[in-house]
Amino acid sequence: MTFDVKSVRAAYPALSDGYAYLDGAAGTQVPAPVIEAIADAYRSGIGNVGGTFAASGRSGAIVTECRQALADLTGGRPDGVILGPNMTTLTYRLAEALSRRWGPGDEIVVSRLDHDANVRPWVQVAARHGITVRWAEVDPATTELPAAQYSDLLSERTRLVAVTAASNVVGTRPDVAAISAAAHAAGALVYVDGVHATPHVPVDVAALGADFYATSAYKWSGPHIGAVVADPAVLETIHPDKLAPASAGVPDRFERGTAAFADLAGVAAAVEHLASLGHGPDLVVATRRQRVLAAMAAVEDYETRLFGGLLDGLGAMEHVTLYGRAARRAPTAFFTVAGHSPRQVAGHLAARQVNVWDGDNYAWELAGALGLRDSGGAVRAGLVHYNDQSDVDRLLAGVADLA
Repeated sequence: MTFDVKSVRAAYPALSDGYAYLDGAAGTQVPAPVIEAIADAYRSGIGNVGGTFAASGRSGAIVTECRQALADLTGGRPDGVILGPNMTTLTYRLAEALSRRWGPGDEIVVSRLDHDANVRPWVQVAARHGITVRWAEVDPATTELPAAQYSDLLSERTRLVAVTAASNVVGTRPDVAAISAAAHAAGALVYVDGVHATPHVPVDVAALGADFYATSAYKWSGPHIGAVVADPAVLETIHPDKLAPASAGVPDRFERGTAAFADLAGVAAAVEHLASLGHGPDLVVATRRQRVLAAMAAVEDYETRLFGGLLDGLGAMEHVTLYGRAARRAPTAFFTVAGHSPRQVAGHLAARQVNVWDGDNYAWELAGALGLRDSGGAVRAGLVHYNDQSDVDRLLAGVADLA
């Protein structure tokens, strides 16, 4: 397996502006094939689905292909793929629908590691229905989320466990499979936030034990579209609010309003782009699922090596404090610089054409557990497959300037 990052970068028009895009954890740039797929959908003519005319048929075909592409990306089934504007909106929608079956005395488990989009929707519906919320805690020294604690958090009244597949700020990748196994043994469903994991590692929803797996295409080179991949049999048991004339089928009944059809074409193109990364012609005849798995394994290997140098460089600077020492992690660094606020550091780097984020980055509970919430959070620099050594070098040089 090979990974030619120079060729990868050539596919991204935005990277020609001279900036080091280390802000991928908040959203990636888009390659030319995705841009063209979206433009082609508009050029060809699209209409709402369900009509008798060709443009309507084209939209229907786009939706079908988008669901199949997401199934190939995650190992799920296309008839279990719910499409929507973003992960947060879809999680709120599912939390509202699922909670109708819960009542006082029931329990849910959320974690301090998660992005708030996999915490607040559950906490808020729990408050409305008298449901007990139990918290899985993070080890602040390592930012690990120990799976063993779940045996004490689960009971016969646990209805759902919400957990991330990778922290969006420190990169921690907890043992989701072990957590899911414990949850299922207690009779609970598992809702996995895969937004930060999907761009970096091969995903298999069955291996994770995820009853629901949420992802956002704009984190892996696609447009701003979210999806939840679920077991269709589980979806059949859930009945969300919908308009009277809208489809009552699965997964359609979870999708409110008219879809952004051209963007859905871009999602399928983004999956095809990922499937093309990091391998040669020997996999041309393989299925897209096989190509995705091979490509994402190559991406993971490449990013891990690049990230090692980034961590070593930051760790060698006495004026830098790094957060996160998990054994398995996505390539995302969270750090502070002595004598400078995170916003000042981000501004200093931006002036040197290095894009990073600062603040809590919606990891609200984790920022609190690390004691960073009230002091401006920290600086976040994240790698994706189009970053290269020059991006890392520019970040390290900019941070070194602040010594």
